[in-house]
Amino acid sequence: MNANENQILDLIRQGEGISTEFKTCRNQISRDVYETVCAFLNRHGGTILLGVHDSGEVTGIDPDSMAQIKKDFVNTINNPQKMNPPAYLSVEEAAVNGKTILRIYVPESSQVHRCNGRIYDRNQDGDFDITDHTRMVAGLYQRKQATYTENKVYPFAGLKDLRSDLIDRCRKLAGVWTEGHPWLQMDDMELIQSAQLYQTDPETGKSGVTLAGILLLGNDRLILSAVPHHRTDLILRKVDLDRYDDRDLVRTNLIENYDRIIAFVQKHLPDPFYLEGIERISIRDAIFREVASNILIHREYTNAFPAKLIIERGRVRTENGNKPHGFGVLNPNTFTPYPKNPVLGAFFREIHRADELGSGMRKMMKYGKAYGGVDPELVEGDVFRMIVKYPDTMPSLAPQVAGEVTAQVTAQVTAQVTAQVTAQVVAYCREPKSAKEIMAELRLKHWKNFQTNYLGPLLNAGILERTIPDKPNSRLQKYRITDKGLSWQQEQK
Repeated sequence: MNANENQILDLIRQGEGISTEFKTCRNQISRDVYETVCAFLNRHGGTILLGVHDSGEVTGIDPDSMAQIKKDFVNTINNPQKMNPPAYLSVEEAAVNGKTILRIYVPESSQVHRCNGRIYDRNQDGDFDITDHTRMVAGLYQRKQATYTENKVYPFAGLKDLRSDLIDRCRKLAGVWTEGHPWLQMDDMELIQSAQLYQTDPETGKSGVTLAGILLLGNDRLILSAVPHHRTDLILRKVDLDRYDDRDLVRTNLIENYDRIIAFVQKHLPDPFYLEGIERISIRDAIFREVASNILIHREYTNAFPAKLIIERGRVRTENGNKPHGFGVLNPNTFTPYPKNPVLGAFFREIHRADELGSGMRKMMKYGKAYGGVDPELVEGDVFRMIVKYPDTMPSLAPQVAGEVTAQVTAQVTAQVTAQVTAQVVAYCREPKSAKEIMAELRLKHWKNFQTNYLGPLLNAGILERTIPDKPNSRLQKYRITDKGLSWQQEQK
């Protein structure tokens, strides 16, 4: 039994409640599932298990109906005639007691949602229709506005103040990752309304772009007029500990902000060779994709505390202003994800800059230990902090002990090229070989990948050398093993 199955069984044993709902759903999805989705969105979020009876008995879903049920669910919650505003949720298959069920995690939304024109809320007894209860509806709107500052409406800001090139870029990104994405058929105004970035203030009746819309798609002038303290400080501090070795002060929209965080990380952090199955993946990018989106999505933008990402020797730490839901180090085994800025989070997921709520953290913990040797640390508080360890391949400033050729070379190379690959290249390059020949030997096709993750580290470590060192880009350039590489090879025998 895996951890995922254990987690679901724990939910089932606890029974239905304010944040858990069971639906039998053997051959088709029932209408009341969408009412529960609406109620969870409007209240505090929750988990729906399809294929589980009210009593907790796991009945499962008919395998022949699975694909249609998933398709019907996604189509319905994305249809503004059924769910307004639309909700972008994922459906996850899970095996429990030998039967397949569907698990749907519904985060709390910063909007008030309607299902088939009706407003549903949630209590211990289930879902209830509050549409005709004016006081309850007003209270719901007020709670949403007070809790989520990303919904603040700026009546002076309209479509003309947003960058059309960014909107078009996001439209294309959404289409790349989701075939037939609804944004592809929308004009700019329809898109920002669909993404809940243009709203009407329920108190004043005035409409305008929200704070989320300004941060995501606004021009720099608009962003700094609405949030003058907005910035992300990227710092490299390895040698000059009093100041910095490199720095990028980012004061622009969140889309390009994300790109600059990733570029800074790729510039200054190693990317170890890592296989998942038979496919090589970049665990550095997988980890810091989540770190970057976390800094931007979960920040409290009314807090003037500047967001920071600081690369130090052997670790990366981040800080950003936060509206905490608890204090202390988060335990990934018991952690319940809470959406700090649901609109920003949903937008980032649509353009594939973030994972589903909770799954990104699990992925970061999974790869973080492989990357730096220990689990990343996440600390909730008025300032949210993350600490991620990484393999520091900078040579030590202290003198090396004579004769420790293997240890020295391993420290420089192992983080980026496995010993197996190094041994293969060492044996192959006893006679000078071209880059094309080495790539063929390693069965690699992409030059940039080969140069960054294989050739570069081996040259930097002194295992390989160029046959024409004065002309590194010569078409006649070849690579051969060095004396240091031969010594390393002898140590491995």
